[in-house]
Amino acid sequence: MAMENRQGAASEGRDVGSGQAASEGRGAPTQAARETAPAPAQDAITRGDRELLRELAKACAELAAHPANRKRERRIRDMHGLKPVRPPVWLDELPWHEMDIDGQLAERCETERGREMERHFRRILFRWKYFQADMVVEDAFYVPKSYDESAGVPGIVEQTVATDARNNIVSHRYEDQLDTDEKLEALQPPRIAARRDRDELNLEIAADALNGAMPVRLRGHGIYYAPWDQISTLRGVENCLIDIAERPEFIHRTMEKFTKIGLSRLEQMEAEGLLDFRCQSLHCTPPYTDELPAKDYDGGKVRLKDVWFRGMAQILATVSPAQRDEFDLQYMRRIMDRCALSYYGCCEPLHLDIPYLKKIPNMRKIGVSPWADVASAAERIGGGYVFARKPNPAMVAGAFDAEAVRRETAETIEACMKNGCPYEFVLKDISTAGYRPQNIIDWTDTVMRTIDSYY
Repeated sequence: MAMENRQGAASEGRDVGSGQAASEGRGAPTQAARETAPAPAQDAITRGDRELLRELAKACAELAAHPANRKRERRIRDMHGLKPVRPPVWLDELPWHEMDIDGQLAERCETERGREMERHFRRILFRWKYFQADMVVEDAFYVPKSYDESAGVPGIVEQTVATDARNNIVSHRYEDQLDTDEKLEALQPPRIAARRDRDELNLEIAADALNGAMPVRLRGHGIYYAPWDQISTLRGVENCLIDIAERPEFIHRTMEKFTKIGLSRLEQMEAEGLLDFRCQSLHCTPPYTDELPAKDYDGGKVRLKDVWFRGMAQILATVSPAQRDEFDLQYMRRIMDRCALSYYGCCEPLHLDIPYLKKIPNMRKIGVSPWADVASAAERIGGGYVFARKPNPAMVAGAFDAEAVRRETAETIEACMKNGCPYEFVLKDISTAGYRPQNIIDWTDTVMRTIDSYY
């Protein structure tokens, strides 16, 4: 089997689903039994680390107080409310190992916990300085809720090939571990247990480190559900696609098993009080909306009906729209329909699938990837859904071509204006910028200026 290129879909450590929690930044999910957010001893952050973190937190708190954040958040809320507003521009999944300018991202803390917090603050300050676009800086440091999760499926068996040792985007060749009914039946839902004791300790450590420089708050997790991403790592992409054609009933049994596992997992997250509607990112895109939580939310545990649903099936880019519906959407809806709003689509081109997506009552946002037909997608999406445009990350990988970026941006603007689409731009999946941070800066400046010419 040929090597398969696959990029992870993590989004800053706050999305959960498909049997994994996303790690900060980017990378493929792991299925091993694990503990989330392990807490070191109370003295894990040194005095020197605390002094540095407080200075960084103060600087971020000053940015959070800037009125631009409230204006941007309001505009994003209006966009998700399907109002005709200037499109927000976000960047995510950046190749941070290539981004440093004059040592501004260099980590100076002595401890691992300190470096994690330092990294968070430095990246905020760096983005605001060089390519803030429509980023929103939050007014607190959030500690993710901790939980233990048992392994319900086998670990990935793979071979990888890397071209850059510092980049976590590599080529994978996966061994098929789910090719029989016996192996499929052996899969079990994980067991999830909230660790409130660890939450208390993590909050205490963070609060002690920042000492009032910025508020410290606890935050739950959003939903990122992509069973086909998980299945493809356990089987290999070619095996999955061959079986869709030659063993469709086996694929249906596979999807039935993974749907039951996914539903069990998210019901446990709900029961354990681990979900949240306050997440900063909806898989790399802005999450703000006036429609969460549900109107009957009483301030207690956040329920599935209070949160965004985030789903995709990138492997199905090569099948027909009817097959996407048959082998993904019909199963996914058993979870999707229980949530408040749904956002579907990632790198797969969906312009032909939109009629099926529009049958989903709570669909609010549809991904339009670099490989989608923009005009066709805009015509089909219209004013009833957010047109979630993902520009081509190859635009920043080599020599920067401002005119090409301007044309790509203008094509989206004109198509969305013509068809009355609420829309956004989110540059993500940036495997490389060629170790030229200026490419990201120039891309942001070009896109913002192009939008300025229309608004």
